[in-house]
Amino acid sequence: MIFFRFRKRNKYGGEIDPDEIFLDSSNLPDFDNQQFEGRIEKPISKKTIFSLGIFFILVVLIFTSKLFSLQIVNGEYYLSKGENNRLEHSVVFSERGIIYDKNGVELAWNGINEDDGETHAKRNYIKLFGLGHVLGYIGYPLKDNFGNYYETKTVGKDGVEKIFDEELKGENGLKIVEVDAFMEIKSELVVRQPKDGKNISLTIDSELQNFMYESIENLANEVGFHGGAGVIMNVENGEILAMTSFPEYSSDVMTNSEDRSDVSKYIKNEDNPFLNRITSGLYIPGSVVKPFVAIGALMEKIITPEKQILSTGSISLQNPYYPELKTVFKDWKAHGWVDMRQALAVSSDVYFYEIGGGYEDQKGMGIENIYKYMTMFGCGEKTGGEFVSEENGNVPNPEWKKQVFNENWYVGNTYHTAIGQYGFQTTPIQICRAIVSIANNGFLLEPVLVSGIKNKNVSKIKGVDDFSYRIAREGMRDAVLEGTAQGLNVGFVDVGAKTGTAELGVSKNYVNSWIVGFFPYDKPKYAFTIVMEKGPKENTIGGLYVMRQVLEWMNVNRPEYLGE
Repeated sequence: MIFFRFRKRNKYGGEIDPDEIFLDSSNLPDFDNQQFEGRIEKPISKKTIFSLGIFFILVVLIFTSKLFSLQIVNGEYYLSKGENNRLEHSVVFSERGIIYDKNGVELAWNGINEDDGETHAKRNYIKLFGLGHVLGYIGYPLKDNFGNYYETKTVGKDGVEKIFDEELKGENGLKIVEVDAFMEIKSELVVRQPKDGKNISLTIDSELQNFMYESIENLANEVGFHGGAGVIMNVENGEILAMTSFPEYSSDVMTNSEDRSDVSKYIKNEDNPFLNRITSGLYIPGSVVKPFVAIGALMEKIITPEKQILSTGSISLQNPYYPELKTVFKDWKAHGWVDMRQALAVSSDVYFYEIGGGYEDQKGMGIENIYKYMTMFGCGEKTGGEFVSEENGNVPNPEWKKQVFNENWYVGNTYHTAIGQYGFQTTPIQICRAIVSIANNGFLLEPVLVSGIKNKNVSKIKGVDDFSYRIAREGMRDAVLEGTAQGLNVGFVDVGAKTGTAELGVSKNYVNSWIVGFFPYDKPKYAFTIVMEKGPKENTIGGLYVMRQVLEWMNVNRPEYLGE
């Protein structure tokens, strides 16, 4: 029989035998206390479990957000990187061609791009004024947000940089770069060498152009002209010696400035620095058209060079609708009796009213012939030169008036057209090209900007004899000797010239001031055109003053331009 002995336990958990106490204190089982053997275990608290849960939740959220970024937001990019994690293609940028002036002066060249390290070169431009519209500017290759090039070409945006972009830009090369898992470059292999762009030399004399620009700018600031332009062209081959437009932009600012406020200033400038006034500025030519009208009158047998016309200061026409009224056409002054040479020299409006539209017993050319000869000399059409942009202009005629105003043509319109007013609009390069053809006896040339390029389209003006050209040149020479262009009567070179003052607007408070001509007179080498834009009517200083300064600069610095 088995007996169970029941012991009565106290209210604190029962009895504790003395041997149990001594057994624990002596560690008879030989527990390793450093490993917590023999210790009584305690349960983990709820606070600890909660804190640990929060920690793991945060870890999961971080990893989830990173996975979302890698796979969803930038998945395509990293997929591409993963597929090429050992071999990467990299562009090797070509060097853009250098632009020189006719004397070998560097106008645009390549430098070190300090901002981007081993990448495309920085385009540098000469620190001279007056070259902005000729040189233009470029746009660099473009990067995305990850630093990868999505546009690898340097692109010409204006001027020579754009016109001759194909020659200048060259061809980029290609290299393969081997990288490790940490994107460290291990090796490089150029599989296609870059081809640098071609250098080009312009026909421009940069120092002459700089001086011309500063002369135009100074006069504009002193007198109040809103702009100006000047061009000098070789009468034998069409090469442009100087071609400048005021105001202008800076090629360096447009290419390299990171401050967009610099460009914003150009945009906000009401005088439009982006307009190349030589090729795209449309101006009322005024009296500079008179040599061409004179040639037309001679060829049409309207008048002989010796016949004189009396200018008393104006002529009047009877109003066909109101007999008691007359329309008065004024001359700028009373010149007395003048023949063709004298009329060109003193710029008599009455003389050209009469040979243009007729008056009393003097027969006129009529608008059809005025239009015919002005267009023969290239007015109202583009010159064909290699320019970024060029305007056609306009020679007024009955069809044009009918289309624009829905009105008939009157003889008064012919009078005004004969002196370069009314709806007449030309560009300075058109007028200069036309003056070239007077200087070289009727050869119409295309303007040339790059040395070594033969004039593509040389045409002889048909229907004009050498005698008529000679009379026009003689009248222009007389203008310098005793007429309106006496300011160009310098002692070091003989010049033939014609002034022009075109009134602007209904109130006629502003004028365009022109001077055109050629030199040397006996054997012309260069023709020139200067126009000062929208100056006060009362001012008497204009384009002639600028050209006088240019000739004096040439005499000191480039005497070879003035002689044979």
